[in-house]
Amino acid sequence: MRDTRDQESLPDPLPPAAPSSGDGTPKFGRLLVVLALAMLAVVALTFGSEAYFT
Repeated sequence: MRDTRDQESLPDPLPPAAPSSGDGTPKFGRLLVVLALAMLAVVALTFGSEAYFT
């Protein structure tokens, strides 16, 4: 027979995972926008630094 004190020392089990709000398809449009903005920022920094240091 098990000792009930052992059960008291165990941590609580993890709660069930929350259901996903999406339909499982990747959001390539958002990724494309973020990548385009990052590229524009790099281009702006490049031209800005070239104009500043020359």
